[in-house]
Amino acid sequence: MLRSKSRVLALIPAAVLALAAAGCGSSDSSGGTGGATPGGVTLVQPGKLVTCTGLPYEPFQFEKDGKVIGFDVDLVDLVAKKLNVTQEIKDTPFDGIQSGVDLDSGKCDLAAAGMTINDTRKQNFDFSDPYFEATQALVGKKGAGFTGLDKLKGKKLGVQNGTTGAQYAEKNAQDVELVTFEDLGLLLNGVETGAVDAAINDNGVLYDWVKKNTDYEVGTEFDTGEQYGIGAKKGNTALLKIVNETIAEVKASGEYDKIYEKWFGKKPESK
Repeated sequence: MLRSKSRVLALIPAAVLALAAAGCGSSDSSGGTGGATPGGVTLVQPGKLVTCTGLPYEPFQFEKDGKVIGFDVDLVDLVAKKLNVTQEIKDTPFDGIQSGVDLDSGKCDLAAAGMTINDTRKQNFDFSDPYFEATQALVGKKGAGFTGLDKLKGKKLGVQNGTTGAQYAEKNAQDVELVTFEDLGLLLNGVETGAVDAAINDNGVLYDWVKKNTDYEVGTEFDTGEQYGIGAKKGNTALLKIVNETIAEVKASGEYDKIYEKWFGKKPESK
């Protein structure tokens, strides 16, 4: 048995970090009523690239001074620029993003939410080329000694609903009570308030959080070898072509490194 029991805490309609940018390919694949853009892309709203995301998911997407900013936001802004439109961000629960419902219903053109590419999600929508390397990590009170899931036996581990971190914990956390939170903000608040002893999530967001919350630390990382991708409605090849061209161009020009350093304080490690 992977865990003693699991319960859901604070499952309320909350935005889950997922950046999604509007664009649904040609008119036969978009399902929207927007106008055409360069490259034969039809968007759900004229003049806008609508992105679905789940907030907060700092530093990939989060709100500051009434504006949504972050790594994913900057990257998708470049896609919008290539289409000669502006990006509009919709904050929506992550389940609607990863299930493909938000894209299929025409709520948005793209989903950009610090989202790991995996086979289950590939059945629901199409992914761009990978744009970010990630893995899972464990965060808890500084000095607690949470250097592995085996250190949490008999304790409570917070997970975010619908994430790869939650899936990893379900498979690997034995004799641990999993407590599910709807978004990253609620998850980390659970760590701060003591509702859970530790939490698992993507390493990028956890390292960013402990920089500002110095009473806590990342105890360990798990080698899950994940890559993030941007989602589009199945068959929306025209929009994905623009997204992939943008990713390739910014990596070749060095602009990707500048955006990465802006949000993570260092350049990406070369592989």
